[in-house]
Amino acid sequence: MAATKKTATTKPATKKPATKTSAKKAAARPRSKDKRALLVVNPRARRGNGSVASARDVLEKADISVTEIKPGKGEDIADIIARNADHYDLAIVGGGDGTLNAAAPALVETGMPLGVIPLGTANDFARTVGIPTDPAKAAELIAAGKLRDIDLGEVNGHLFFNVASIGFSAELAQDLTEHAKKRWGTLGYGIVAARLLIRSRLFTAFVDHDGTTEKIRTLQVSVGNGKHYGGGMTVEEAATADDGKLDFYSLEVDHWWRLLALLPSLRKGTQGKWDDVRAFQTTEVTVRTSKPRPVNTDGELSTYTPAHFKIRPKALKVFVGEKG
Repeated sequence: MAATKKTATTKPATKKPATKTSAKKAAARPRSKDKRALLVVNPRARRGNGSVASARDVLEKADISVTEIKPGKGEDIADIIARNADHYDLAIVGGGDGTLNAAAPALVETGMPLGVIPLGTANDFARTVGIPTDPAKAAELIAAGKLRDIDLGEVNGHLFFNVASIGFSAELAQDLTEHAKKRWGTLGYGIVAARLLIRSRLFTAFVDHDGTTEKIRTLQVSVGNGKHYGGGMTVEEAATADDGKLDFYSLEVDHWWRLLALLPSLRKGTQGKWDDVRAFQTTEVTVRTSKPRPVNTDGELSTYTPAHFKIRPKALKVFVGEKG
């Protein structure tokens, strides 16, 4: 008679209930999917103080761990980004166009993706790429993760997001104080511009581009990378921040009142259709003047003529909106 084989039965292992202490430790550990964001805010920006709390809440809820580092004595935003790039997955800059301009060299050098919280006066770059001026909504774009390759302009080694100008706009940047920007916002541009306009004079410049040299008499020369600048002006109606081109225009008006007639076109970006406006697209251009003139890049005076401009295609990755 064949012996019957007994089947061994094993007791299912029982899980030891997690203690409160171990649960707290698990919750404290960052999840593997968390991204680490370096946040740098310009406290001197028009809305720089206390405006980013709502943005941080949005980012934290989206599993983005945010660390804010404030500039130390003698340190600027580019220094902070360059020093901490290895420890973070993206950089978030809170400020206006001048703040972005200051951060640009470190962003290009490190290759960190850029998130923008617009806190400045004009926020022209944000408008160009479809970033809302509300900090929480801007943070939602960063959380959504849509990145776009963005061009930068360069003049004499200085990078710019929006526009570099010689003449009237550079004089405006000189006269528009930090206090006026903070108190009056975009209205400040108009107040100072009106005073300057009456006393402005044409100057002579030589423009070298695409194998030609042109001698011009102009009130202002502007070279744009993006679309918007100056708190409401438009470089060219079809310009984008990723078209691989610079948009040049020169205001060659005889009288200041003629510029007033041009204002609606300057806002729309259709000034190139006027007879007294010289406009063209290029990738490189040099502007020479008889005496050195300041160059305004994104609202900050950064260099002097002779000014050699060139495009830096796809220089940055930026979190943008659907329309960006």
